[in-house]
Amino acid sequence: MERLGTYLRGDKVIWLVVFMLSIFSVLAVYSSTGTLAYKYQAGNTEYYLLKHFAIMVVGLVLMYGAHLVKYTYYSRLSQLLIWVAVPLLIITLLMGTHINEASRWLTLPVVGISFQTSDLAKLALIMYLARLLSKKQNQIKDFKTAFLPILIPVVLVCALILPANFSTAALLFLTSLFLMFIGRVKVKYLLLLIATGITILSLFITIVMFTPSQGRVATWKSRIENFVNDDNTDNYQVEQSKIAIAKGGIINFDPGGSTQRNFLPHPYSDFIYAIIIEEYGLLGGAFVLLLYFILMFRTIRIVSKSPGTFATLLAMGCCFSLVFQALINMAVTVNLIPVTGLALPLVSMGGTSILFTSIAIGIILSVGRSVEKETRNVKTSKLRYALS
Repeated sequence: MERLGTYLRGDKVIWLVVFMLSIFSVLAVYSSTGTLAYKYQAGNTEYYLLKHFAIMVVGLVLMYGAHLVKYTYYSRLSQLLIWVAVPLLIITLLMGTHINEASRWLTLPVVGISFQTSDLAKLALIMYLARLLSKKQNQIKDFKTAFLPILIPVVLVCALILPANFSTAALLFLTSLFLMFIGRVKVKYLLLLIATGITILSLFITIVMFTPSQGRVATWKSRIENFVNDDNTDNYQVEQSKIAIAKGGIINFDPGGSTQRNFLPHPYSDFIYAIIIEEYGLLGGAFVLLLYFILMFRTIRIVSKSPGTFATLLAMGCCFSLVFQALINMAVTVNLIPVTGLALPLVSMGGTSILFTSIAIGIILSVGRSVEKETRNVKTSKLRYALS
């Protein structure tokens, strides 16, 4: 175990959180994909397990690689990624693969592999925003020279994601607001931005409710109506989720024993948290929630010792995005908010979602690794001074 620690730098508790979430992920995905396997893979229940496990292994490799890179290199990399992400989002909107009336995926020619460009754009914007905020600290209170240049990429990326993926665009916008707040942008500018966002959201909802139901509009309209009216007949997903939670009780340990996986749409992605509670009880669900809070706490602990503004903003941006997404996923499961389609980070079955989540955690660990190295150097210097 001590030898393993020499390879896994950064915060060891975050590494432990990652491994615990990975275990929950493998167990829950294997349990919840039975119906999917019988429908598409002739009953081969190991197919999705092995596929998911392979993606998770690749994700862990990417996480390990990302944590070895010095965090300062991500500042330079963000300049390239933002220029790659924006054209890819435009191409996805115009020529992307349509699934469930949404164009979120881009299929690579020849190899035929699809990936969700919004995942790349989300990480690229967080990195780029951290760079801009750190570079403009001297004039951060100025509207023209600081706030506007920072706001433009946020609005551009969120606007390009919005038509096909409203929930991801909203999450990214909130993450950007959070970064701007801790980056010392004037509160009155942020309040103005929030007021503008609320106005646009209100107009958006009004337009959706009075627009003929077709394509993504029909999906948005249905989710709003089901949540507001609490229609038990139409809001099938949430009702099945509640049944799964009720079956789990307070304490339970029944891996693979879920019955609601046969009735709950997308039990392996959007509603995997309900399957976890059904099989491991409310205490199991609370433990998963605790793991995300531990991730947040340890990241805050890292940035409290971080060497600079960019390191702080980069780590907190990556962490807030993941933890807030997890809280939204859980809130959907218990019907606190309308169905969003956001996955549970590092737990839900997925491809690009797991890979980019792994890279984001690797970036947090990279900052932790630099803090760890700096702390070790300080201790060594003090020891040498004491011995001299």
